[in-house]
Amino acid sequence: MKALTSTLRLQFHRDFTLDDALSLIDYFARLGISHIYASPLLTARPGSLHGYDVIDPTHINPELGGESALQRLVDALREREMGLILDIVSNHMAVGGTGNAWWLDVLEWGRNSPYAQFFDIEWNSPDPLLDGLLLVPFLGNDYGDVLQQGQITLRLDADTGKLYAEHYEHHFPITPPSYGEILRAADDAQLKSLAQRFDALKTAPAPYSAAQELRAELARLLEDPQTRQALESGLQCYDSTTTEGFKRLHSLLERQHYRLASWRTAADDINWRRFFDINELGGLRVERPLVFEETHTKIFELIGKGLVDGLRIDHVDGLANPRTYCRRLRRRVDRLNPIRPASTVLEHFPIYVEKILGQGEQLHGDWGVDGTTGYEFMNQVSLLQHDPAGEPILRSLWSEVTGRTPDFLEEARQARQLILTGPLAGDFETVAQALLQVARSDLMTRDITLGAIRRALLELIVHFPIYRTYIGTAGRAKEDEPFLQQAIEGARSTLSEADWPLLSHLQRWLGGENLRSVPKGIARKARRYACTRFQQLTSPAAAKAVEDTACYRSAVLLSRNDVGFDPQVFSAPIEAFHKACQERAERFPRNLLTTATHDHKRGEDTRARLAVISERATWFVEKVQRWRELAAALRQDQPEGPAPSPADELLLVQTLLGSWPLELAADDASGMQAYCERTLKWQEKAIREAKLRTSWSTQNTAYESACRAYTEGLLLGEQGHTLRTEIAAAAGTLATAGALNGLVQTLLRMTTPGVPDLYQGAEFWDFSLVDPDNRRPVDFAARRHALAESSEPLELIERWQDGHIKQWLIARTLELRQAYPLLFTAGRYLPLAVEGEHRDQLLAFAREHRGNWALIVAPRFTSSLLGDGSSLQIPAARWSDTRIHVPAELIGVSLYSLFADISLVIEQASLGAALALKSLPLAILYKKA
Repeated sequence: MKALTSTLRLQFHRDFTLDDALSLIDYFARLGISHIYASPLLTARPGSLHGYDVIDPTHINPELGGESALQRLVDALREREMGLILDIVSNHMAVGGTGNAWWLDVLEWGRNSPYAQFFDIEWNSPDPLLDGLLLVPFLGNDYGDVLQQGQITLRLDADTGKLYAEHYEHHFPITPPSYGEILRAADDAQLKSLAQRFDALKTAPAPYSAAQELRAELARLLEDPQTRQALESGLQCYDSTTTEGFKRLHSLLERQHYRLASWRTAADDINWRRFFDINELGGLRVERPLVFEETHTKIFELIGKGLVDGLRIDHVDGLANPRTYCRRLRRRVDRLNPIRPASTVLEHFPIYVEKILGQGEQLHGDWGVDGTTGYEFMNQVSLLQHDPAGEPILRSLWSEVTGRTPDFLEEARQARQLILTGPLAGDFETVAQALLQVARSDLMTRDITLGAIRRALLELIVHFPIYRTYIGTAGRAKEDEPFLQQAIEGARSTLSEADWPLLSHLQRWLGGENLRSVPKGIARKARRYACTRFQQLTSPAAAKAVEDTACYRSAVLLSRNDVGFDPQVFSAPIEAFHKACQERAERFPRNLLTTATHDHKRGEDTRARLAVISERATWFVEKVQRWRELAAALRQDQPEGPAPSPADELLLVQTLLGSWPLELAADDASGMQAYCERTLKWQEKAIREAKLRTSWSTQNTAYESACRAYTEGLLLGEQGHTLRTEIAAAAGTLATAGALNGLVQTLLRMTTPGVPDLYQGAEFWDFSLVDPDNRRPVDFAARRHALAESSEPLELIERWQDGHIKQWLIARTLELRQAYPLLFTAGRYLPLAVEGEHRDQLLAFAREHRGNWALIVAPRFTSSLLGDGSSLQIPAARWSDTRIHVPAELIGVSLYSLFADISLVIEQASLGAALALKSLPLAILYKKA
């Protein structure tokens, strides 16, 4: 098997199965991909388009072709010496509906279910309506109304002998000790006799196993049509549209191990951990050995068989203890690796974690993983391509046009407060109650009130600068201490002085001291629980507030708003990029490097084009002022203000500039219709995520309709003709420099320390928007055809709009990576100084490993260098006296140009930029072995 030199992410679902991918393996191999990087393959909710809603972790999803299809795919990969990396979901499972047998068993038996320990449930609730029960917030309306309208019906599965309540797609099992009264409602002697035996389950020593036998007997009885009809008739007694039926069904439901409730109750009353605020995704207790084994059995089986060659851990910050989990996983895969089939034994089995790193944060080095999935690299490249000169101009524009603060931190803090007191209020209350128990366990703090804890905790999380800390038995990790201190100082700035002392207690309780110093028993248990739930709250609070709220409220420049980005930081110098690359080479040389994912808010080339606005900020200000005048007739006046709001209007304008298809003319009716439909889906998500004038939970149809009408008028209507023509022209003026930015970020992804990850379809230009737009079907036939062409690079540069030059760049560079794998995965990273007129517009570095060399040269801020033309090539004369300092070891050495099939000899200590970039606007010069 080839070394891991590059990955290609594929999104599998029922319309793109494992067998569909099978036919593309030759293409991926010719492109230079060493490993396919698959979305989750375990059995997910039927129709899932992403696979993160797993309902059965013990089987490969039959909608994808099952394990036989996986075997066929891996066989094809092995024929080409390629591997497979699998995305797995350790944090949660899909719940609700009818598919998750483990969850349904918990509903049926409550805490007596063997699977009750699998889910993160708080059975001991202070709410008397939830004590010992599970809140099930899946009803479409309030419980009483739903019951009264007959929307909960009692059903029978005659084949299994199971009884359940049904509400649309949801099944709520009836616990077997309750079967007796239902069977007695049937006019059948055998059923009434069986009813007594079901009643006996209430006091039986082993009711769980006994119930299985009784249900099997019930199923046998129901094979008789008359018996079945008698029971079906008896179920009519539970018709809640009648007075007696209402009482009877309510009484039955009240004796179950769950409490049915409206979906709206989840935010405040939820007593089990979810994935973020999604009711249909229940958190798993994977820190428990049994749960770890049961949820990973199939994964370990696939690894042992040699079918899987690496793992990607989804949302690692949702786990109770990511370090312990990752180290346990590392031990298991390292034990499995030697017993794999001989041809599949790996030198090293890679494990990656999906982890958002905050400003100044680094992945802990003791987890036993190979790095993250690469969001931080995506951010580093973005910072490199934003001109700091444009920041103050764009900030002023945002503030003046929208009336909103250009301070993203302030937007994020307001959003965190909204999230913690809204969608995550129940999770917040759980942490507050846990901290109250900690306070009560010590006579020195027992007078601290719940109200004081709530106030201090809220401000601490509002000011939290990272997703979470990592608290172990010895306390908080030293790497996390600065971030906790930052949160403490922020909270102190907004709390009254009377609450300041509580911050010191929180600092101590939340990992500030060794747990072994806390007395054993209730006190230590309370402290551990509080720490765990606190860390599992700050992570979703950050994600929901920053990515899913503030990023749609603030748009100084949308190319700085994406997953893993800190929009408060607009740009960074070349030196910062070099430093990040050197640190990655030292700490995580195999870290994945990505610039596009299934979760991104804008495609990699959409962001690359938008970044050019930072170089042309004054021009953009003038355009916005004119366009807002042209759009006046498209807006509607509403009591809350204009629709769309100035902020939503500016978000739309930026989105159009960044994503406008290169081939789309303003008068292309069919093309505009398709583009409008894509844009409308983005707009709906954007305005709802912002949670200002509308939201997912409380939709303002008048505002949404006005926004839709505005966009349709702009893109399709006669009134918007002038405006859309000018926006199309403006997008065209940004497109050339944007495309060059796109090529540069592609080159950097493949040549800096780490393993490049290509997202499906992004080998051509990627002008996608947020999901589901970024998960549209990929035209692989066109990509295969393009790769089979034998076009020269100069020809591809001339017709760069078709995206073939990007694919060619990927294939050529990955070919070099496969020829010299250690040069890029283990080689030194050497920043190269640049001097001359355009020194700030040129990035240069070298990679070296045991005498093998590669010198990489890439431009930035190229709008002024390219001019207003449509050519991607920067005229050599414009580089003037710009020169690159080269390592002394290369003086007198012949270097070959990967992109131009020429060679040159380095005759002095510096190399002219004009010479290095003579043929193409970016270069790799390498020393042949």
